[in-house]
Amino acid sequence: MSIMDKFSLHDQVAVVTGSGQGIGRGIAWALADAGADVVINARRAEDLAETAAGIFARGRRALVVQGDIRNFSATVAERTMAEFGRMDIWVNNVGGSDDKDVYALVDTPDEVFRAQLELNLVSAFQGCKAAASCMSMGGVIINITSGAGTRASPMTGPYAAGKAGLINLTQTLALELAEQGIRVNAVSPGPVVTEAYRAVLGIEDQLDALVKTIPLGRTGTAQDIASMVLLLASDAGAWITGEHHLVAGGRTTRSYQYRSKER
Repeated sequence: MSIMDKFSLHDQVAVVTGSGQGIGRGIAWALADAGADVVINARRAEDLAETAAGIFARGRRALVVQGDIRNFSATVAERTMAEFGRMDIWVNNVGGSDDKDVYALVDTPDEVFRAQLELNLVSAFQGCKAAASCMSMGGVIINITSGAGTRASPMTGPYAAGKAGLINLTQTLALELAEQGIRVNAVSPGPVVTEAYRAVLGIEDQLDALVKTIPLGRTGTAQDIASMVLLLASDAGAWITGEHHLVAGGRTTRSYQYRSKER
């Protein structure tokens, strides 16, 4: 087998939650490009239809399971097994924060804190459980988290707490599931300017300022994140588990004092 063959997912079955648009859609299409059939999930039917069309265009099958993934992972798993009889890859991509819920941590209403944990941690926990129950022959679980989970995050504390918990959950599950042949990893995207991200970021000059904080000089793309997911999902990443992978153009390693001559 050549090294390139190790990136093939030929005839494998992957689940990608939150795959109606943005990074999730990019991941779903990348897995289809590599040969997988893909189960896609999101809340909006029109978004899922576009993602599914892209999978079909790549010559692979798509199964659409519409619904809010919170308390819905077991249904997605059941539909996957009923349709394909197997599950090889599960990507927990659902998550985010509401720019309307911006508080200092001690001022955060309890219901806002709980809602953020439900979205960013509990839903992924449920997805991991559902996936593990279907992977009797081994498999791969990938959690999309955030660099916010590795540092103090004023005004977005509940979101960061959820993502920090997801990184720890990833590491713990990797140890507990290794004997079952299940690898578990986390991927933290840097700034990827999806429509949702642009809505939170706001005006264009803020985007220009953001780019200046990234050593590689640009924001990321959904394909940048999908490339890391493909590595981890395939046999090319067969000796990687329990790791947290930052894909951020060098932004997370740049000191605040550093200024390049070009930027």
